[in-house]
Amino acid sequence: MFEKLFMLVKNNAGTAVIENPAIPAKYHEAVINEASSSIIEVLKGQMETGKIKELIRYFQFSGIYNNSLVSSMVNKFANKLNNFYGIDPKSALLASNTLIPPVMKELVKQSKNEHNEDFGLSNLLSKLNGNHADLSGLVNQMKVA
Repeated sequence: MFEKLFMLVKNNAGTAVIENPAIPAKYHEAVINEASSSIIEVLKGQMETGKIKELIRYFQFSGIYNNSLVSSMVNKFANKLNNFYGIDPKSALLASNTLIPPVMKELVKQSKNEHNEDFGLSNLLSKLNGNHADLSGLVNQMKVA
């Protein structure tokens, strides 16, 4: 699942990373990896702080561009670009805003596709919690609510 997320980020990285003169070519792969890890870290953080219901609601009713979850991902990724790759804050935030929201929109779309088991919401949440619990019951219960 995490490899699929990396590929999803990579497929959306054109303007934000690959064609961005602020990000040197030698860092492209690492920056794409940082974007993926920023997404995963924020999603895991939601689960670890007991906000799993909010996370499920996000995937069910994503008003994606107004969502604090996406804002957290954008800020986390922009901070990594600035701190680890020396990209100025304005360029880092622009790159992050160009990449993260479309990736999350696609992730939400794929999570709703019943034929895509990799990004199915129950599977996604189980992978995020390290397969410690089967969360399909909670997901199904929240879908009815």
